[in-house]
Amino acid sequence: MNPNFYATICIWVILSGAFSPATVVSGGFPTTLNLHRAIPLKDRVEVSQLRAHDRARHGRALQSVNGVVDFPVAGTFNPYRVGLYYTKVQLGSPAQEFNVQIDTGSDVLWIGCTGCTGCPGTTGLQDIQLNEFNPSSSSSSSVISCSDKRCKMGAQYADALCDNSNNCAYQFQYGDGSGTQGYYVSDLLHLETIVGNTQSSNSSAKVIFGCSVSQTGDLTKTDRAVDGIFGFGQQAMSVVTQLSTQGITPAAFSHCLRGDDNGGGIMVLGSIVEPGIVYTPLVPSMPHYNLNMQSISVNGQKLAIDSSAFTTSTNAGTIIDSGTTLAYLAEEAYDPFVSAISSVVSQSVRPLLSRGNTCYLITSSVDDVFPQVNLNFAGGATMALKPRDYLLEQNSIAGAAVWCMGFQKIDGQGMTILGDLVLKDKIVVYDLANQRVGWVNYDCSQSVNVSTSTGSNSNTYVNTGQLSSSISSMNPSYTEILFGVLVMLVSLMSM
Repeated sequence: MNPNFYATICIWVILSGAFSPATVVSGGFPTTLNLHRAIPLKDRVEVSQLRAHDRARHGRALQSVNGVVDFPVAGTFNPYRVGLYYTKVQLGSPAQEFNVQIDTGSDVLWIGCTGCTGCPGTTGLQDIQLNEFNPSSSSSSSVISCSDKRCKMGAQYADALCDNSNNCAYQFQYGDGSGTQGYYVSDLLHLETIVGNTQSSNSSAKVIFGCSVSQTGDLTKTDRAVDGIFGFGQQAMSVVTQLSTQGITPAAFSHCLRGDDNGGGIMVLGSIVEPGIVYTPLVPSMPHYNLNMQSISVNGQKLAIDSSAFTTSTNAGTIIDSGTTLAYLAEEAYDPFVSAISSVVSQSVRPLLSRGNTCYLITSSVDDVFPQVNLNFAGGATMALKPRDYLLEQNSIAGAAVWCMGFQKIDGQGMTILGDLVLKDKIVVYDLANQRVGWVNYDCSQSVNVSTSTGSNSNTYVNTGQLSSSISSMNPSYTEILFGVLVMLVSLMSM
């Protein structure tokens, strides 16, 4: 091969990586949407308020070209600063923008529609203007009938029913007492498609989503109102399933949530590829992302917890849910877990109770005092938790930090829910094609490789993450290496 041609190709590859935006493509069909923190980070709240917030969210957990949809995440992970995550989607013709809450505990994307009863007209969220969707104003919109096979598939999972007009409809009643009802429409979902390394173009896909005509309960409140909810479940009416069925995206999605003060992270439709990811099977025929957790170890010692505490059934078992702020243990597992932690640190910290929550007064580094916790799953997969993955820093007393147990007890239930407290600073992959979930500890400020296929022999990747668009912000060592390589390649071209 001509050395000048080889050098030119190498320079193009290196420069495209150095000056790339958040998503870099080497073959595929990636799409970028922006994900934001819904509430400004300002005031601390009590753990009891976080529990109440999570209870409301848990009630909402209802029973040939591949591509990667990239959702750059904004917002800082801090469970004492309560907020929602939302993303902007564009629907219809002409395209109209809506702000929708991200919810991995439900399946359906729904938007408040024109004439909706109880849909908020204003919101307390900053920089948000609420909009209503009007199907009659979109030239590409059509109402889904009950005879549509997609409606029949949705009915199998209680995501669809028939109304008096023979339209495919829905009625969701959430555990917090709120509810919404409406009918399904089919229309264009507009996506910003990244082509090559730096170019972007628009694309669209037909999807089915809900047009809500009524909302009740907390959904009517204006303090944190958004235009709707974007469900990331795996049933037939999920946009994730619809896009993968059309061959637009893989049947997988992944996230990596930053746990530092800078916040942000990565969320993609596709499987993040990283050495060390361990997988455990999803429990089959369950409406949520249920895993078979088998035991818990503290400081390498397996706790004496009866295995029945983790048995999966319709309303019991272990759920992995990025929409939950804290983490929750089944009642039978909670007390042994807290007792084991307290025993290990008994000589180093001072225990105290804060509003019924177990807390510790610490004068040294929490990472040096508290033990590692391992959650052990079917298939030999272990999730290693550092102290900051199960403790929350609440305040300080006389210069000593107060750290409280971030795991909470679900009284009277055999339910364990692993929320953002546990999931942060990890790559988490939901491989729906192979019905498994995987994870590995990771610095989520770094870029990641994402497979654009769920096939075992896939070699096509998208590189995505929080990359700088300017070479001036690179680490000096990387800049020096890049400069040296460029000098070498230029020398080759002059041969």
